Amino acid sequence: MRLRNLREQKKISQLKLAMDLNMNQNSISRYETGEHQADYETLIKFADYFDVSIDYLLERTDNPKINR
Repeated sequence: MRLRNLREQKKISQLKLAMDLNMNQNSISRYETGEHQADYETLIKFADYFDVSIDYLLERTDNPKINR
């Protein structure tokens, strides 16, 4: 998942991301390392937060734009 790259591009910490999304910082860390996989609801939160498609987040495409 591209979560870490997106977060670093925005220059925000795991803690800031966790606070913005009402999540735990440890959860963000586990998603970034692949220790845990995000559920559908969490993927939507990440995609909306970074304004990218879920497919981009999951590395299924290199196009970050949301197709609407």
